[in-house]
Amino acid sequence: MSNKVHLGHTARKRFGQNFLTDGNVINRIVGAIAPDNDHVMVEIGPGLGALTEPVANGIDKLTVVELDKDLVERLKEHPTLKHKLDIHQGDALKFDFSQLVEEGRQMKVFGNLPYNISTPLMFHLFEFAEQIENMHFMLQKEVVLRLSASPGTKAYGRLTVMAQYHCQVMPVLEVPPHSFTPAPKVDSAVVRLVPYKIKPWPCKDVDQLRHLTTTAFNMRRKTLRNNLKHLISDEEFADLGIDATLRPEQITVQQYVALTNLVIDRK
Repeated sequence: MSNKVHLGHTARKRFGQNFLTDGNVINRIVGAIAPDNDHVMVEIGPGLGALTEPVANGIDKLTVVELDKDLVERLKEHPTLKHKLDIHQGDALKFDFSQLVEEGRQMKVFGNLPYNISTPLMFHLFEFAEQIENMHFMLQKEVVLRLSASPGTKAYGRLTVMAQYHCQVMPVLEVPPHSFTPAPKVDSAVVRLVPYKIKPWPCKDVDQLRHLTTTAFNMRRKTLRNNLKHLISDEEFADLGIDATLRPEQITVQQYVALTNLVIDRK
């Protein structure tokens, strides 16, 4: 691969760092992100700037959230980036993304996410969905399959339901291990998440939806009746036209919302 980007920084296991170094893949991802000045562009975990540099090239300002203090220092010294970056050093899982929104400009969020934080980070970002135009993430391929899964498949779970409640989910491209340094042991993929401006199945309380789906999927081999018996009666399942003998992965996002709204209305 002659098209490798040089690093000069040792990846750290504790941050789950695998740096993207394949120029062709980088170009395709930047094309999907489509950086512009009409949005607040936000990168989570810029690392060594593999995406940061090409994204910043075409825009006036790029906001980054990075936990690793050493990498933050490098970005502050970077010859071409230092004038363009608005750097927030800290944990993206606790970060208040709403503070980045500007009048009339929504966020476009992107990042190459470490595996260990990808699910909680997406749950955190869903809380800001109304202020986000779209998100592009590099994730383990298995996580992208979970995000985009259909009911009745093994990959379909609580992450699927929550992601598809908030967003339209589209896999963009697959990225093999040799595109990274060090090469991870798994395949990666890029996904596009586009938050719905008007939710197709509005839920009266998203926390309750999260609680109900977590409870339903706690024991995947059991039926919905077994997993949700303390929340929903057989009559209620029947009223909604949902077969209580199905397993949690066999009903749709819309049906999970209907179950949740029923629980809320009953209160």
